[in-house]
Amino acid sequence: MNKRNIISYSLLLLMFIFTSLNVNGCHLKARENFEVRHDKQGIWILENGEEVLFYQKVTKSIEGIYPRANYIHPLYSLDGDTLTEDFPEDHLHQRGVYWAWHQLWIGDQWICDPWTTENMVWDVIDTKTQIEQDMSVMLNTEVIWKSPVWRDENGVQIPFVKERTSIQIFPENNKVRKIDFEIRLLALVDDVRLGGSDDEKGYGGFSARIKLPEDMQFIGQQGVVTPKREAVDAGPWIQFYGSFSENDQSGITIMCHPDQAGFPQPWILRRQGSIQNPVFPGRAPVRLSSKRHLELKYRMLIHRNRLKNDELEKYFDQYRNEKR
Repeated sequence: MNKRNIISYSLLLLMFIFTSLNVNGCHLKARENFEVRHDKQGIWILENGEEVLFYQKVTKSIEGIYPRANYIHPLYSLDGDTLTEDFPEDHLHQRGVYWAWHQLWIGDQWICDPWTTENMVWDVIDTKTQIEQDMSVMLNTEVIWKSPVWRDENGVQIPFVKERTSIQIFPENNKVRKIDFEIRLLALVDDVRLGGSDDEKGYGGFSARIKLPEDMQFIGQQGVVTPKREAVDAGPWIQFYGSFSENDQSGITIMCHPDQAGFPQPWILRRQGSIQNPVFPGRAPVRLSSKRHLELKYRMLIHRNRLKNDELEKYFDQYRNEKR
């Protein structure tokens, strides 16, 4: 091998190592496609220089009220429009794309309300990003759940749940971007239970506070879905489609993976001032294991055009049959 070939080989090897690094606290770039930027608040994901989403790592609040961390906002459309809201005036506790529950019990003691952020602390102790072989970005987080209500004899907050979540962001392809969420919860103390709202709605779990333009359409497997006060059965996916800016229409489709607890999940859908939520577990709390993770899996499609139902069925078949 001559000197020129040795230099070329070395440069290629360095490029491969650079795009394969796990990164925590620095800049990562993937062959001019994805970029990962860390700042004091969290992690930006960009594609070709355009912002895709932001992961809120550090606790954020309004003068100490409604503190929250461990969620996505903003989330952008393929045209650069902001799709999500944070601290909306009608429900200040709601935030971007998040996963939270109204009821959190340890034994017979009510501990906190993660949904409204009351007495809840998300301590994001680790984040790692890496570029996968398919050129997607994988963001892995480790989060400890705590509360000022649950302390030891010395007044130190005792962690009661460990969360490990993977968020995988795929490159835009054919005017569609896929974003996968895998949320794994493990109890750190005995008899931890999670539940939705303690009423007939039972809302809680994976949620999206997205903007609601006047022309927003809700479309499920069987066609147009009419939001109701209570949860509705609308199949494993819902497409939300409307004018998120004066010039552009965009769609967001949320899919529930069949290999998760509670499938098929009913939906809480709202036309005005609230969240969209595939409900799990509902009103009755479920107990978390200290040995086996409770796993929840969802896929979001961000798309420029309204997708036909047969197209969405193909995307859903692909999702449920993928091996990861």
